[in-house]
Amino acid sequence: MSITVSGRKMPVTDALRAYAEEKIGNSMKVMDIDPLNAEVVLSKEKNPANPCPDTCEVTLRTKGHIIRVEEHEDDMYAAIDVAAAKVLRQLRKYKTRVIDRKTRTGEKTVDASPIPISEGELDLDGLMSELSDDEVVRVKEIEFAPLTEEEALVQIDLLGHDFFAYTDRDTNLVNVLYRRDNGGYGLLKQKE
Repeated sequence: MSITVSGRKMPVTDALRAYAEEKIGNSMKVMDIDPLNAEVVLSKEKNPANPCPDTCEVTLRTKGHIIRVEEHEDDMYAAIDVAAAKVLRQLRKYKTRVIDRKTRTGEKTVDASPIPISEGELDLDGLMSELSDDEVVRVKEIEFAPLTEEEALVQIDLLGHDFFAYTDRDTNLVNVLYRRDNGGYGLLKQKE
């Protein structure tokens, strides 16, 4: 288990580094998952209008999974405390869903049946005009690891993202798993 503490646009004092290592380290020790590496990034926004300028970002890497937590507070020590609590909660999820899944009896699946859309509901011209006004502000390159639907569900939950793109292990096609507003998940599958 290793913990790396760094600062973004701010110096990290020895006391702050020790506090972050202790809090995040205690959360990691409770779950006893090996190997587990943590990167803690502390930052402070200089905008006086921001009510919560202190940020603590924690990224945990273990056996092909990434767990990420980001917390904003008005005090750096409070941000570290809340992030440590969230890390512990995410590690519990990881341990119960990934490591201890051999003890589970039933498997959950995602309903991936296509939803029919009538021609009148889809306004392509309107969508294109909306998209033409926007511009791409960030490009991120990622590798698509071959996963099953269940593994993708675990990853989207651990990362806390609204969507997750992956390569299906069985078909070698790209799929996108997304969180629905009314609860549950949806799956976009590429045609074969």
